[in-house]
Amino acid sequence: MNKINNKTRPDAAGRRSANRWWALVVLALAQFLVVLDASIVNIALPAVGEDLALDTTALSWIITAYVLPFGGLLLLGGRLADRYGHRRIFMIGILGFAAASAAAGLASSGEWLLAARAVQGASAALLAPAALALVTKLFTEPGDRAKALGIWGAVAGIGSAAGVLLGGVLTGAFGWAAVFFVNVPIGFLVLIAIPALVTKDTLGVTAKTDMPGAITVTAGLTLFVYALSEGERAGWASPVIGILLAAAIVLLTAFVIIEKRSANPLVPFSIFRNRSVLAGNVATLLIGGATTGLFFALSVYMQAVLHYDALTAGLTQLPLAIALVVAAGAVPGVMKKIGPRMSLAASLLVFAAGLVWLSLAPSDASFAAHLLAPTIVLGAGLGGAFVTGTQLAVHGVSQQDDGLASGLVNTSQQIGGAVGLILLGMLSSSRTASLLASGKEQTVALSGGFSWVFLGAALLAVIGAAVAVVLRGRSASREALLGGETIVER
Repeated sequence: MNKINNKTRPDAAGRRSANRWWALVVLALAQFLVVLDASIVNIALPAVGEDLALDTTALSWIITAYVLPFGGLLLLGGRLADRYGHRRIFMIGILGFAAASAAAGLASSGEWLLAARAVQGASAALLAPAALALVTKLFTEPGDRAKALGIWGAVAGIGSAAGVLLGGVLTGAFGWAAVFFVNVPIGFLVLIAIPALVTKDTLGVTAKTDMPGAITVTAGLTLFVYALSEGERAGWASPVIGILLAAAIVLLTAFVIIEKRSANPLVPFSIFRNRSVLAGNVATLLIGGATTGLFFALSVYMQAVLHYDALTAGLTQLPLAIALVVAAGAVPGVMKKIGPRMSLAASLLVFAAGLVWLSLAPSDASFAAHLLAPTIVLGAGLGGAFVTGTQLAVHGVSQQDDGLASGLVNTSQQIGGAVGLILLGMLSSSRTASLLASGKEQTVALSGGFSWVFLGAALLAVIGAAVAVVLRGRSASREALLGGETIVER
């Protein structure tokens, strides 16, 4: 029998197998697709609109149709993985993701494309927490886990940075459908490889899934993200937006009440007594907001202000991606010396410094003179932040809650990204409008608006650093075992 009760075999995922590093590569590749698909479609939207006769509002829904089910279903996806098996739910998720990607590439109407994007998002909500849970099962030795999470964090960062580059290349060479078709062969490669590399499934919780809690939190988060995505377009004073936000608050309040009374809660709030989990999730929420705002503003700044084409704008992000990979590889060694929390705080402060530096770029900036150095600093800070944030968010969690912890950190990133993009976008629009009203040229006004986005993102990063320092003390994560050494967090 492949399925083994992890009460008797806690390492049922085959953590000692020599194949686990190859399994990490395959799981990280799946995570790369999930992160990539949140941004790669942006460059293709004009071509989609022209081919399918979609207006601007309909095009915005191509993004929203993916984000809504993804962000709303992540907690449920993580708990289903704990309940029915991490490998099983991962495989269902990657199969659905690949099939939905093929359907999106074949779409001949807007309705067809939106439906396919919704299935993509729902499938991503299954595979993302299950994949991270499998990584934590495969790598339980402290040193190896730190390395594995370093790779995981680097892949998440690269996926965010690579969207513009790959979207421009694929759309320019093969048409907009290629940004969806590229997922299909990779998805089926992952689907074939995982059973061979992860030979045994693992279970977490064995009790029935808390469906009332699942329904209320999914509906509440979905309405919240939808209201945010539509608020700026419809107007924040719109009664519809007010009703949606009120309904979201009622549902999320009901979720809290249900969880406190449930014998088998979807999210046992006791998990947040582990200050590592709390600090990691709060930091990830803020990182998600800052990162989403950064990559949106940076790509538009380069195209609308500096007049780069899509491919050139993407290529300019390669130094950032390289710095991110290098930093992600180096941060486990740093954590051995100063501890995970201080490593997270330092990484976020480096990230914030890069953002402040970038905000000084003028409207006629040269990439070599004004953008290269700050983007390298950004990459270094992001690489460390992704790794240490993930490390803290899953550290000290019981084996039965691995999927839950993975779902929480993914939810934090997605919700943080949605909220951060809205708030930073409003900040940018306000600053741009003010500069235009004062008589500034459009490119100068746009550049000034984007500068405020970078400064706002820097503020989020600084708050994240403060959280990492303040949320400390005696908890399940007070001692982080890294590389076989006991490191007392400072």
